[in-house]
Amino acid sequence: MLATAILSAALLAAPAPDARLAVLDAMKAELGRSMERLRLSGFDAPYFIAYQVRDHRAEEVTGRFGAVFDDQSRHERRLGADVRVGDYALDSSGAQDDLSIFIGPEQQTWYAPREAPVDDDPLALRSALWLVTDEKYKEALSTWFKKKSRAVYRADEADRAASLTREAPQAHVDPPLAFPFDRARWRGEVRALSALFREHPAVFDSSVKVTADKHARWIATSEGTALLTEEVLYAVHVQANARAVDGQLLEDSRDFYARTEGGLPSPEALRTETRALVAELEALRTAPVVDPYTGPAILAPEAAGVLFHEAVGHRLEGERQDDDKGGQTFKGQIGRDILPSFLTVVDDPTLAAAGGTALNGFYDYDDQGVPAQRTVLVKDGRLEAYLLSRKPVKPFTHSNGHGRSQAGRPPVARMSNLLVLSARTVPWAELKRRLLEEARRQGKPYGLIVKDISGGNTNTASFGYQAFKGTPRLLYRVDVATGREELVRGVEMVGTPLTSVNKVLATSDRPQAFNGFCGAESGYVPVSTVAPAVLVGEIELQRVAQAFERSPILPSPWAAPR
Repeated sequence: MLATAILSAALLAAPAPDARLAVLDAMKAELGRSMERLRLSGFDAPYFIAYQVRDHRAEEVTGRFGAVFDDQSRHERRLGADVRVGDYALDSSGAQDDLSIFIGPEQQTWYAPREAPVDDDPLALRSALWLVTDEKYKEALSTWFKKKSRAVYRADEADRAASLTREAPQAHVDPPLAFPFDRARWRGEVRALSALFREHPAVFDSSVKVTADKHARWIATSEGTALLTEEVLYAVHVQANARAVDGQLLEDSRDFYARTEGGLPSPEALRTETRALVAELEALRTAPVVDPYTGPAILAPEAAGVLFHEAVGHRLEGERQDDDKGGQTFKGQIGRDILPSFLTVVDDPTLAAAGGTALNGFYDYDDQGVPAQRTVLVKDGRLEAYLLSRKPVKPFTHSNGHGRSQAGRPPVARMSNLLVLSARTVPWAELKRRLLEEARRQGKPYGLIVKDISGGNTNTASFGYQAFKGTPRLLYRVDVATGREELVRGVEMVGTPLTSVNKVLATSDRPQAFNGFCGAESGYVPVSTVAPAVLVGEIELQRVAQAFERSPILPSPWAAPR
């Protein structure tokens, strides 16, 4: 009797089985069945299969004009399958566009849905995976024969890299993460914050959005990798629009990210930042329009981060080195100087925080199941490595854990936490002094300080110009005689990557971290930059397209007489 009681107590105290593992078990079961039995008579069987299931829970509250405009919860799962025929040296993978001239009359008329069940039903999940795997296998066979047929028209490339790296299988399960969301609190907060704009008639539209996202990810491969990871990200986005006196549309925003709900700014801090945003817009309304300019400038840390992200980071993503349609800016440049010798560029997905700021680009495993790795891309100005997925890029034969994607898209090499390190640092005051000295040397009446930027974009395709562009939000011209800073507007920053980054003369001694999301071929992924302010010997500014539209004709209802 005593033994029975002890056994019963032990069973009650035992932890409950982890329901999340049922998803991984179902994936592994269907994976094993496909590897063992999936083959079309007379054709090759798959040599590699990888499954991924992404679970996304989202909470969102949005307010405008002091009221809640949107309040929603969302839960969805999506799945993906990578099915390859051939072998590691040469397989069926590759861009379909490259094979377009070989596409025959056959056309696919139905595509397997990519949704996965959210209620952990193993057979339902296996059924969804079964249909996607069948589709991907048939596509792989078709692509494999088209790819092999290129030998009829083209000589084999002697220096061709392999199709897939060989990586050690990984097994890991994250503990479940809490995902609280105080909906009542945030409904009140978006009302209060968005109501602040009603005190400023010049701001004709604005919004406050609070989001919470929890992502769970299951990865299983035929090599034996079995992973379950979780991550949570909270954010507050404050955005507002006004028009300058000449009709130019002005936009400003604040974005705050945290890995816990409690890590978001306090209500007092949010109000302070919102009022600062309004003050910037009101100052910009009457700021003079600056003429197109070529000359020295200081890029504050966020603007410097955008420069290196667009001009350097994207061009070091591995797949771009072998893309015949790409500019291949740094292909074959390993071991050569590509930046000033005092600059080092690192991408480190293992870095969770910098300077007290949690970094969006942090992760333990990439979307191909490879452990995240700190990667020195440029050391003392010399190119050391590329960002690498499991698509090899010579002379490298292994991934460095940078295969990343948005749910439902094939992973490719992408940035995570891009760090710009400098051996030539000076205090801000000295950096400004050098700016004025350089402007005088060049015979310029003023230098520029780009204190904030709305983001950037770049072109890496060979059929276009190899250039990047960013739009400053807060741009100041600094008089060389007096050092006086004057807010100006109406221009965007443009340049060619190699020219711009090689004209960095010095940096500040205080790097700062900034978070956001980056969009490219594999979708949107969370990223961060950590960079100091940089003094650039030459930057080019061109006029932005002018809207010259009228502000709303009537005053806003809260500003109108009643």
